[in-house]
Amino acid sequence: MRDLIQIFISFLLFMIISCAGSKSEGVSLQERFNIGMSNLENEKYLQAQADFKYVVMRGTGTDLGDDAQYYLGEAYFKNKEYLLAVSEYEKLTRRMAFSPFVEDARFKICEAYRIESPKYYHDQEYTEKSLERYQEFLDDFPNSHLNDDALGSIELLREKLGRKLYETGILYMKLDEFESAKMTFQSLIDMYYDTEMIQFAYQGMVKALARNKEIEEANALLGDHKDMLIESELYTDAQKTIDRMQKVISKDSN
Repeated sequence: MRDLIQIFISFLLFMIISCAGSKSEGVSLQERFNIGMSNLENEKYLQAQADFKYVVMRGTGTDLGDDAQYYLGEAYFKNKEYLLAVSEYEKLTRRMAFSPFVEDARFKICEAYRIESPKYYHDQEYTEKSLERYQEFLDDFPNSHLNDDALGSIELLREKLGRKLYETGILYMKLDEFESAKMTFQSLIDMYYDTEMIQFAYQGMVKALARNKEIEEANALLGDHKDMLIESELYTDAQKTIDRMQKVISKDSN
């Protein structure tokens, strides 16, 4: 469905450019660029896309054409066509490495993928792409004024991936697949130790161990992380699971 919408938008944009072309005779590229900026400022994003595309096609190799390439990405971004925006920003970063807009374009690519990142229970392809791009941005622009925003977004995205892994572990618990649950919670502990999901990971691991009748290991892990789990009010629930399983084991042995 999204592909059909984008095809329709591309066709509409082509028609706008075609119609605008007949009206652009005698209009300089600078004038057309200025019209595009005015349309962008006035939230006429389809018109702005047509204007900047016109300048890009006819201003190849010029500073004006380079600037239009960036603002074409902006026109898509502001119109919430984030993946099309990424495509235009990437043209700028690949072909016009010395443009003053490269840093901002690189950051907007990260932002576009972040916005496209769905809820944790869906496929996380765009979450992974966003994280990868944010990290590349931090590596390439260590002194950027945008770094705090990038770090904040990375934290939220990692939290989302941790939540997805946690819910996978819970699903295994419901299916009585305790070995799989243990492996999942361990992956959560190893990979997302710096997120708020770590407390839920330890709670889940304790409960998985207990349900798998590994009571000694469950008690040891609970003791090691007692303070964290008490603070997050998860300790009592984990302890109850251990106590319940101890009774089951005791009953089975009699």
